[in-house]
Amino acid sequence: MPLAQPAAPTRLCFAVLGPLAGEADGRPLALGPLKQRLVLAVLLSRANTAVPVDLLTDAVWPEEPPRTARKNLQVYICTLRTLLGREDRPDRLVHSAGGYLLRAAEPELDLLRFRALARAGRAAADGGALAPAARLLRQALDLWQGPPLADLRCSPAVETEAERLEARCLGVHEDWAETELELGNAAAVAEELAELAERHPLRERLQAARMNALHLSGRQAEALAVYDTHRQLLARELGLEPSPALTARYRELLARGHARTTAARPERGASPTGALLPADTADFTGRTDELRDLIDELGEGSGRVAVLSGPAGSGKTALAVHAGHLLADRFPDGRVLVRLRTEDGTARPLPEVLAELAALTGRPGPAPSGAAPAGPGPTGSRPGDTAQAAALWRASLAGRRLLLVLDDAPGEAVVRELLPGFGPSAVLVTSRSQLAGLASVRRVAVPPLAPAEALDLLGRIVGTGRIGTDRAAAARIVAACGLLPLAVRVAGTRLAVLRHLPLAEYAARLEDPAGALDELVAGDVTVRSRLDAGWRDLTDQGRLGLARLAALPLALLFTLPEAAAALGRPERLALRTLEALTDTGAVTSPTGEVTAHAALYALPRLTHLHARERAADAAGAPALG
Repeated sequence: MPLAQPAAPTRLCFAVLGPLAGEADGRPLALGPLKQRLVLAVLLSRANTAVPVDLLTDAVWPEEPPRTARKNLQVYICTLRTLLGREDRPDRLVHSAGGYLLRAAEPELDLLRFRALARAGRAAADGGALAPAARLLRQALDLWQGPPLADLRCSPAVETEAERLEARCLGVHEDWAETELELGNAAAVAEELAELAERHPLRERLQAARMNALHLSGRQAEALAVYDTHRQLLARELGLEPSPALTARYRELLARGHARTTAARPERGASPTGALLPADTADFTGRTDELRDLIDELGEGSGRVAVLSGPAGSGKTALAVHAGHLLADRFPDGRVLVRLRTEDGTARPLPEVLAELAALTGRPGPAPSGAAPAGPGPTGSRPGDTAQAAALWRASLAGRRLLLVLDDAPGEAVVRELLPGFGPSAVLVTSRSQLAGLASVRRVAVPPLAPAEALDLLGRIVGTGRIGTDRAAAARIVAACGLLPLAVRVAGTRLAVLRHLPLAEYAARLEDPAGALDELVAGDVTVRSRLDAGWRDLTDQGRLGLARLAALPLALLFTLPEAAAALGRPERLALRTLEALTDTGAVTSPTGEVTAHAALYALPRLTHLHARERAADAAGAPALG
């Protein structure tokens, strides 16, 4: 008797660019009750990215989650695993340190196809292939089947995700319109943008495209009316004027100057602000996945906010600066970095940050108490002045496409004041904490480098020839550095100066727990100073908890019961300590088990060594509360 043939694998297909829908082998899928569909909607809208449990909880229970919320959420996840065919793809829906991650391929999700087509269209436009670009962008827009997730917007969290998707669609519409205008298809653009521009009257790029389309279609009076209506709305709602570029275009049309045959696409490098970023790191290496996430997220503009989080020395700032340089063509109004701490790690006051932004961008800044408004300054500002200046800063971003990098954020409060409420600008925040209090942001964890990446970085600094003489010792060096970019860079700089020092001898020094941090010094750059700053950020309870965990063996994973024993606390209270330390990057969870009791935890090597140094101070501190 012949053996039965195994059933063909189920082909899944999901849609979020319209009502939530799913198919298996062409047949509609029953996606379950409302709460389960809310979970699936959020997971799909952030496919291939870990979604924090708190965000999923907020999506299902926007008011007050029940005490059983986490357990109920696990039930929904279990049911979704069955729906998604977990037996065939055990890695389809998994739990990780950052939350739940649903893996999907491009053919399986309309959002991924949309993003791929949009990227391809923009790349073709940048390369001068306008006709293929317009076709690809049109194909991306044709995937939309109405307002995204329209059937689930009863949940504020899903509503926020849907608004993010709509903003991304608007950006692609603007790209398509500008490309078609360059091809001479003004009439089609004017027709399509009419309703869209009315629904989004504050999007200056959209209004500019419509104005150009009407002008190039011979509808001069309507083109001028678009500008006038936009100008009045900006003045009435925000107290602002249109951008200089749009005003100049209006004056050109008003004077009935020579009609241009192309749209007013901003020229690269011609923005008023330009690049106010530090120089890119010449030996930047690795971070391929993180860069892809940032380019996908921030390249869409439209109010996008991303948070890079990770422990001290993980290379967050270098990654943010590198991404900012790669995104130059997406932000014609400039890219600006402002640091939210002083050199000693103290949080900078909001008026001081606003004054710096005012100086960098020419926008209004806070005035000192008793001074004329023309003299912005960081000291003596009244609370009302600061609030007004923050509001003016946010309003000034409307209609402008600027990338703001907020570096080393100490917490959510200052960041909230600087985020644009709407408009095409985007914000990239770096912080040791995950800034859990910020809603509707894309969180990208910045872990240690992969061993091969760390070796590559070390080789770029000391020379690949020297690394090749003793590759095993070089591998020991980067491992002793905890694979942290800062530590690897400091070690490499030290080796570049001490040319006589054998790699094996330096590896042995770094592997000695008693002296490792003393070896990671290069001039005025020290790893210990960065770890000190992270230590100061912890609460008293957090510092004491980390000092007690430092008594555990180096480089070994530990469980919740082992942590509870080290902390001298019941497991439920120890779990709170671990979660708080995980948020700061002081503790990691490299495995992806679903429950806290099954999870394994770790202390990064250099954090572990630093906490041991501080353990003597913690010994006389009060007991954990």
